Amino acid sequence: MAAEIRHFELNTGAKIPSVGLGTWQAEPGVVGDAVDAAIKAGYRHIDCALVYGNEKEIGLVLKKLFEDGVVKREELWITSKLGCRDNAPEYASEALNQTLQDLQIDYLDLYLMHWPVQMKKDSVGFKPENLVEPDIPGTWRAMEALYDSGKARAIGVSNFSTKKLADLLAVACVPPAVNQVECHPSWQQQKLRELCKLKGVHLSGYSPLGSPGTTWIKSDVLKHPVVNMVAEKLGKTPAQVCLRWGLQMGHSVLPKSTNEARIKENLDVFDWSIPEDLFAKFSEIEQARLLRGSSFVHENYGAYRSLEELWDGEI
Repeated sequence: MAAEIRHFELNTGAKIPSVGLGTWQAEPGVVGDAVDAAIKAGYRHIDCALVYGNEKEIGLVLKKLFEDGVVKREELWITSKLGCRDNAPEYASEALNQTLQDLQIDYLDLYLMHWPVQMKKDSVGFKPENLVEPDIPGTWRAMEALYDSGKARAIGVSNFSTKKLADLLAVACVPPAVNQVECHPSWQQQKLRELCKLKGVHLSGYSPLGSPGTTWIKSDVLKHPVVNMVAEKLGKTPAQVCLRWGLQMGHSVLPKSTNEARIKENLDVFDWSIPEDLFAKFSEIEQARLLRGSSFVHENYGAYRSLEELWDGEI
């Protein structure tokens, strides 16, 4: 019988649900219905961020679901993130309080530094002139204070490369519980995954179905021949295969959808598994490459001497 893999245990002892609903690029007016449908379908992890601009709408939905008895607060795992404009240590507490107010809750289950990047407080757009030198150790000390306060029951990072994660682990009093990064069969993050496993940091994968909403890597994972071959053999969709691959790799996965049918479909990954012989085929998938001519690179390349400086050669 297939292992369900409903949760992963963090270094705090808490159990993070293995499948969560991503809310990046879920527009206001739509995201609330998606969260409502997801929770009613059985999702117990909602992944948010202040910078997504939709936490107020999510908060209204959560409040109603709690009031109607659909779910209790303690049954949900809610993640949010400290944005780049709030990455200065003195802004972290204020940013978390804003998120809690918008989501209408008293605590987060997980609070993440969204990027190892700091921007001017009132800047608009990810542009070189808006960036300042980050104080990652200082910001992490502020995150640790939020953890000590109980407002964030676990803390972690997002978009940290192997080097930046190792550097943080060397100075952290409270080690990050999670590193949330893009991860899917065409972007497997092998080196980072090995470090996370060694150091007891859980890897959580956003864009587990690929990232069609961005243009900085070339990846159409849902059309990959290996993914489609496995899907056909198992009678599953390519999306379900990608999500189940993530679970069997030991990642939590955060598929984003605002379509109720797909939201439900993406949760159907527990009572079956990818057999070992088919699972081995995923190691043959060529990994995505940075598109240096893409709009993402064109707009943001100057923010660092190179993107490799930001991701430390992980691209």
